[in-house]
Amino acid sequence: MIGIDLADPRRLEDRLARTPALAAELFHRGERAYADGQPQPMECLAARFAAKEAVIKALAIDGFDPLDVEVLEGGERCGVRLHGVVAERAEELGVVVSISLTHLGTMAAAVALARPKPSGAAG
Repeated sequence: MIGIDLADPRRLEDRLARTPALAAELFHRGERAYADGQPQPMECLAARFAAKEAVIKALAIDGFDPLDVEVLEGGERCGVRLHGVVAERAEELGVVVSISLTHLGTMAAAVALARPKPSGAAG
């Protein structure tokens, strides 16, 4: 199962400027800290938001808490940690989720791939 999403960094920046507390409702502390250390922090956050949306699309979840999807940094590859309802859905489906992110100026994008767990893999 595949999920894809696009996010506009400028739109996200406007939303966060109007409601600064929203950042803590959308992003884990580590996600915010990582973005703050990047040359284009809003592009970075927009890519992470797109990843959250792509994951819920891949898992066919109607509503979710954005903090149920956490984008992890791992050098050149990002990972994802699932929490709450999203983790329960992945377990129910017997899948693991991987993501790919990209951003360039006016748009950020993410793809999430939910594939069957390898035999013997723990949740």
